[in-house]
Amino acid sequence: MPADPPHRATKPQRSTTSPPPGGPGVSAVEVRRSARRRRTVSAYREGDRTVVLIPARMSEAEERRWVTVMLDKLAAQESKRVLGDTELVERAQRLSAQYLDGKARPTSVRWVTNQNTRWGSCTPAEGSIRLSHRLQGMPEYVVDYVLVHELAHLLVPGHGPRFWRLLEAYPRTERARGYLEGVVAADRLPHLPTTRGE
Repeated sequence: MPADPPHRATKPQRSTTSPPPGGPGVSAVEVRRSARRRRTVSAYREGDRTVVLIPARMSEAEERRWVTVMLDKLAAQESKRVLGDTELVERAQRLSAQYLDGKARPTSVRWVTNQNTRWGSCTPAEGSIRLSHRLQGMPEYVVDYVLVHELAHLLVPGHGPRFWRLLEAYPRTERARGYLEGVVAADRLPHLPTTRGE
């Protein structure tokens, strides 16, 4: 879409924050309306929220439609980006600080290609975390969930009540688990042979 023309006098932006269409456990969406914007819509992540910038004249229905479009667009962009091992370590440290009071301190976090039956694993004695390469290309909140899951195992080895209480701090736990369960279920579906020309 074309860029908005510059204006000298501008009205203050109106900003509203609402729960996203995905329901609970999903980061909040903040919609910022601007009289300067004529046609363009843009969005970006800001911490745990998504900011969507829209023209002030848009109706509530157009706003809802554009929020959905922009959330899908951001998710698609994020799913194409693959984090390197160095970025995984930094991300794990940030997630530990944010959700586990910084108590989980991994010494290494890396992608591996030999985990086909689990999404991640860790060795608490070494402080090492390994993520399955199958997570690459999945939404960031799913990768973050697996990282938080393995970070929690650095503190609690089993899957008892104490472990699950730690995971309750991550707001997208249920959504990420549902996503991964859907991937597993889809892999079990029979694949129909394709016909020529498909």
